Amino acid sequence: MLFSGLFRVVSLSVVSLSGLDLRATGCNVLKLGLSVLIVLLATIAGMAVDARAGELRFSRDVLPILAENCFACHGFDEAAREADLRLDTKQGAFESGVVVAGNPKASPLIERINSNDPSDQMPPPESGKQLTEAQREILQQWVLQGAEYERHWSFQSPQRSEPPSVPKARHPIDRFVLSRLSQSGLTPSPSADPSTLIRRVCLDLIGLPPTLAEIEKFNDDFARNPEIAWQTLVDRLLSSPHYGERWGRWWLDQARYADSNGYSIDSPRSIWRYREWVVDALNQGMPFDQFTIEQLAGDLLPDATVGQQVATGFHRNTQINQEGGIDREQYRIDSVFDRVATTGTVWMGLTIGCAQCHDHKFDPIKQEEFYQLFAFFNDQDEPSIKVYDPDLNVSEITAQRKQAEQDLGAYFVSHAEEQIDWETRLDEEAKKKLPSKVAKALAVEATKRNLVQKLEIASVWRGNDHQEFERLKKRYDELNRLLSNAPTTLVLRERETPRKTTVLIKGDFTRPAQEVTPGTPAILHPFKSAQERPNRLDLARWLVSPENPLTARVIVNRVWQQYFGRGLVDTENDFGLLGARPTHRELLDWLAIQLIDGSWDLKSIHRLIVTSHTYRQSSAFRDDLSKVDAENRLLARQQRLRLDAEIVRDVALVACGQFSSQLGGPPVYPPIPSAVMSQGQVRRSWKASTGADRYRRGLYTFVYRATPPPSLNVFDAPDGYSSCTRRNRSNTPLQSLALMNDAAFFEFAQSLQRIIEKDGLEDAFRSCTGRQPDESELQLLRPLDSLTAARVLLNLDETITRE
Repeated sequence: MLFSGLFRVVSLSVVSLSGLDLRATGCNVLKLGLSVLIVLLATIAGMAVDARAGELRFSRDVLPILAENCFACHGFDEAAREADLRLDTKQGAFESGVVVAGNPKASPLIERINSNDPSDQMPPPESGKQLTEAQREILQQWVLQGAEYERHWSFQSPQRSEPPSVPKARHPIDRFVLSRLSQSGLTPSPSADPSTLIRRVCLDLIGLPPTLAEIEKFNDDFARNPEIAWQTLVDRLLSSPHYGERWGRWWLDQARYADSNGYSIDSPRSIWRYREWVVDALNQGMPFDQFTIEQLAGDLLPDATVGQQVATGFHRNTQINQEGGIDREQYRIDSVFDRVATTGTVWMGLTIGCAQCHDHKFDPIKQEEFYQLFAFFNDQDEPSIKVYDPDLNVSEITAQRKQAEQDLGAYFVSHAEEQIDWETRLDEEAKKKLPSKVAKALAVEATKRNLVQKLEIASVWRGNDHQEFERLKKRYDELNRLLSNAPTTLVLRERETPRKTTVLIKGDFTRPAQEVTPGTPAILHPFKSAQERPNRLDLARWLVSPENPLTARVIVNRVWQQYFGRGLVDTENDFGLLGARPTHRELLDWLAIQLIDGSWDLKSIHRLIVTSHTYRQSSAFRDDLSKVDAENRLLARQQRLRLDAEIVRDVALVACGQFSSQLGGPPVYPPIPSAVMSQGQVRRSWKASTGADRYRRGLYTFVYRATPPPSLNVFDAPDGYSSCTRRNRSNTPLQSLALMNDAAFFEFAQSLQRIIEKDGLEDAFRSCTGRQPDESELQLLRPLDSLTAARVLLNLDETITRE
C-alpha cells in the first residue's frame, strides 16, 4: 500500500480517450476523432437498448449517428455538401425524398445504409466509416416512428425538473444520481472516512492539504455530529482567501495565462495584475455573469474602474510576436482569431474556431457568423496601463509631485544668473569631461529645456544653495518613484474609429470578402443591442443572458469535472453535434438553472456539490461496477485523481513546513535546473527567489511559455498557448524523477527530514498523506536514513493524489 517500487509515484484513474486533452479550438482532426470515439463509447450501446425499449429521441439516439457518419458530406457546410442533399434538417431530408416518414422501405436512406453494393452503400467504403447493426436498426426505427427532427440538446434551453423522489435521499444531487443508479441495478458507495474527506475537500476547495491539527479537530467534530462538522468545514474553506487561489488557477487555464509573450523570442510580460484580479474576484464571490462581463468588456462599463480595465487582460493573454520583419497586422489578426475561438470554447463550449476558414463541418455555425463574432474583437487597441497599489492616494501624490516640480522651477528661476554664468565659463575641454546626458542637455536652448534636462545640468551645477536643491530634488524623486514604479498590465481599449471587418477567404488576412458587422450565431438565442454598432459589452451580456442555453451548462459542467475527473458531458469543450451527450441530462440542466437563478453564484454550486453524498463517497474499487460501469460514469463511487502540477508543489510545501501563505504579488522564481533557460531561442536569466518568495505556492511561479519550469511541465500544467479546459493526467517515470531530484523538491525533502528527526516518521507520513501509516509501511521506512525516508514520502502515490 505504501508504494509499488521505490520510485513509482503517480497512480491515476485509467488513462482513457476521454482523459486526453481536447484543448484545440480550431479544426483539429485528432480532437474530432477523439470526440467521435467518446461519443461512440459513451452512447452507442445505450442507444441500441433505447431503440428496442421504446420511442426514439432524435437528439439523443439519431443525431449522433448522422453527425458522425453523414454530415461531413450532407450537412451544414454548403461547400462540402454532395448531391445537394442535407440530412441535418427535416426540410432537406424530406424534400429530397431520401426519408419517407413512417415508411423505411420507401426511404432511400434506409436502402443505402443496408446496401452491400460498394457503389451504392452509405457511408461509402472509401470514407472509412461503417455503421454498426445497432446504428442501422436505430435509423430504421426512427424513420418508422415518423422521422421526427429536433434541435440538438445543447441548443435547447435547460429544462427545470424536480429531483426524483428516492428513499432516504434528501440532497437534490443525490436524488438525481441515485435514481439513475437504481435504473442500472447499482447502489452508491459508502461515505469515505473522515481523514480522507477532509483531505479531499481541502485540496478541492483551497488546493492545500489540511494540517495535522485540522485533521484531528475534524475527526473529533465528525465523531460528535458528521453533518454539522462537514458543513462547518465547507463554509470555512469557501471563505478562505486560498479558495480564490485554487479556483483562480482553474480559470487561468481557460484564460491561457502565462508570464511571457510566446513565439520564438518569448520575452517576459507584465500581466500578473490580471491574475490578482481573478483571485480577488473569486474570493469576493463576484457573480459569474459580472465576472464574465468585466473580463470581456470591463473597459466599456460606465466610469470603468482600474480593476475593470485590468480584467480585460483575459483577452490580452494571447501571444505577441516580437520577431523582426513580421507583418504586424497578420499577427494582430491571429490574436483576434484566438480571442474568437477562446470565447467560443470557454463560454459556449463550441468549436467556433472551426468556422474560421469555412462553414463548420458539423455544427450549424456559418463562416460569416465567425467573422461577425470576429468584428466584436476587431475594434480594440492593445495598450498597457499602470496599476497602483490600492493604498496609494494617486491623486494626492500627483498633486504633491506637481508642487515639487513648481518648487524646482522656482529654484531654477532664482538661480538663473548663476547658472548662465557657469555655462558661459565652460570651455570645450570642460564640456568633454561632462557626463553625456549633461552634455546633451546643455546642447538644448535654455528656454526649451524640460525638467529632466534641467535636473541633469543641476546634478553638475547646483548653485550656491546646493543643500536646498538636494532637498527639493530628493522630494521630487521620491514622489516620482511612487508614480513611475507601479507595475503595468496588458488591457484592451475600444478604438474611437472602428475597423472594417470582412469575411476572410479561407481565413487568409490578405483575401477579404464581404463586409460584416458584429453579430452572433443564429442557432442560439436572439442577439439584442440598443446601439447602432454593437460592441463587446453587448456580446458579454448576450453570453450570460438567462436565455443562453450554453453558458451556464458549460460552466457547471467544468466545475463538476474538477470534482469527479470528468464532466456530466465528457467533451467539456465541445457541446456541439459531435460532443458526447450528458450522462445525467436532468442533473446538468438543474445545476445550470441553479446557477442562473442563484445570481450566478459559483460558491453556491461548489457548496451544492461537495455537500452531496455523491461527492463524499468512497473511491474504493468495486468489482460489481467494473462489469456494469467500468468508467464510473454513473457515479457509484468517487474517483482517485492526481493533483494538478501546482498543487503537487503546494502539498510538498505544506508537508515539509515551508509553505508561505502570502497572497498576490509579482511572480516568483523557485529553483529550477540550470540548463532549462538555454532551451529557447533566447537564453533567459532565472535568479532563484530567496526568503519567503522561494516557498510561495505554484500559482505564483513565473512561467515562460516556451520553457516552463520542468516540475510544472512534467505534471501536465498547460503551456498557455491556447485555452485549456481540461488538464491531462499522465503517469510517467519523469514525474518520479522530478520529485526525487528537482532542486526545489530536494530542499523540501531536507526540511521534511528535520520533521522526521524531530517528530518521528508517523507525523511526517501523516503530513504527506493525511492518514496514519500501518505497521507494514513503517517497517519499510524505518531502515532508511531520514533524508531517504523524506524523499520517499514526497514520492508516494498518495502524496500527489487527492486521496
